[in-house]
Amino acid sequence: MAIQTITWISAFLCLVQVFSMPMPCQLQGQLVRTTHNLLRDMGGHFPLECLQENVFMAFPATAFLSSSAAKAIYETLKNIDTLFGTDKLPTMWDQQKLEYFQNIIYRQIEESECMMGIVDTRDYLVRENGLKTYFGNIAAVLKEKNFSYCAWEVVRKELLYTLEFILKHTSDSLLWSNRT
Repeated sequence: MAIQTITWISAFLCLVQVFSMPMPCQLQGQLVRTTHNLLRDMGGHFPLECLQENVFMAFPATAFLSSSAAKAIYETLKNIDTLFGTDKLPTMWDQQKLEYFQNIIYRQIEESECMMGIVDTRDYLVRENGLKTYFGNIAAVLKEKNFSYCAWEVVRKELLYTLEFILKHTSDSLLWSNRT
């Protein structure tokens, strides 16, 4: 009788574990929030010595405000991954947070790649150019300023704004395990 009880409890715990795991093929809101917080915390406030290098970049908000917001978020994560794919990352940032940030970005891309075939992208093609231009401008700042610390701070400022916008305006496109 005890073996049967233990077997049922074990089976129940296995099912609980399986069904409590995140659903694949969806962008996870908590991970987007975590990436935002890591990026915010890895470098502190925008440095005063970098104010002269700060440039305005028009943010393509319309790319996110449609039925294809998930596609825009996915493409944003891919662009962030590309930006941070260099070996010229700032050494003044918290390296542990930076590595964790990169890992979460990569995880989000991998886990949500399969949903790109099922997302409605008919209205996204028009908006895609704005997103490409935005990230092209960010990459250009890095290259133009030789991947300097201040150039990375400009990038961090822009990406913080982008992630904050996603969290505030497209949270319905994200999977939230526990909304707080």
